[in-house]
Amino acid sequence: MNRPIRVLVAKVGLDGHDRGAKVIATALRDAGMEVIYTGLRQTPEMVVNVALQEDVDVIGVSILSGAHMTVFPKIIEKMKEKELTDVLLTGGGIIPEDDMNILREMGVGELFSPGTNTNEISDYIKSWVEKNRNF
Repeated sequence: MNRPIRVLVAKVGLDGHDRGAKVIATALRDAGMEVIYTGLRQTPEMVVNVALQEDVDVIGVSILSGAHMTVFPKIIEKMKEKELTDVLLTGGGIIPEDDMNILREMGVGELFSPGTNTNEISDYIKSWVEKNRNF
């Protein structure tokens, strides 16, 4: 790979807690990735548009509000509309295991719970990009 992995870290909806997203963004930067952080209260459309403009490899959504079953499907829909078929959609937050399984079936990558070691997240992203993106 001749450029760093580009990751968009997003907070979607009315969720106003971004400490975890900032911790992940810093950890991914420390792992050698280029990170774009959207800030709070983004819409699925805004997230996908930024992902397209920034030519990211990964969209990581941090969600603590309980709206994950709405947010992720809307992002998937917008990604399909914009033909972002080779971009990983992943994320984490307060998401019950049953919902994680449903979201994975819909096409979302791994989802991480609070307290996950940040090396596990960066290793997952690196592995996915290596297998699925052509540089």
